[in-house]
Amino acid sequence: MRRRIKEKPTALVKAVELLAQQEHSEAKLREKLMRREYTEDEIDYAFERLREKHYLNDEEACRRQFGYFFEDGRMSVRQICQKLIQRGFPRELVYSCIPEDKEEHEEEAAFRAACGHFRSTVKRDKIKQFLYRRGFSFSVCEAAVHRFSEEYPDRIEEEQYFDE
Repeated sequence: MRRRIKEKPTALVKAVELLAQQEHSEAKLREKLMRREYTEDEIDYAFERLREKHYLNDEEACRRQFGYFFEDGRMSVRQICQKLIQRGFPRELVYSCIPEDKEEHEEEAAFRAACGHFRSTVKRDKIKQFLYRRGFSFSVCEAAVHRFSEEYPDRIEEEQYFDE
């Protein structure tokens, strides 16, 4: 019985497989193909073909992903930017996606994040720390905690101060 030796797919075929699973930036897709030991020439040819067929466009992909995270409304703009930069999109492109109504979004996103995370009683400071670690500014954290305490007073644990 003969064993069939499976041939390695071309860089183009592998790139299409990877893009079918998840949208990638050119940088991240190149990194994945390099790890699979494709040559620069093979990758360049694959990218050329993918661009021709409109399967690879960093600008559109970045705008689409930024819009998705922004509309979801649970992440700060700073957190969204960091996530997209980690996914290989150029910093300038990511920052160009930030809409002008960023401040409104930040306050709503911080409030939604707090509501989704804290379902039982919690101290105000703990909420602020949680939000600040997610990239929200100090003033946005303050506003979100204030709104949270107004809408869910039963979830706020009153701080206890001791006299010494």
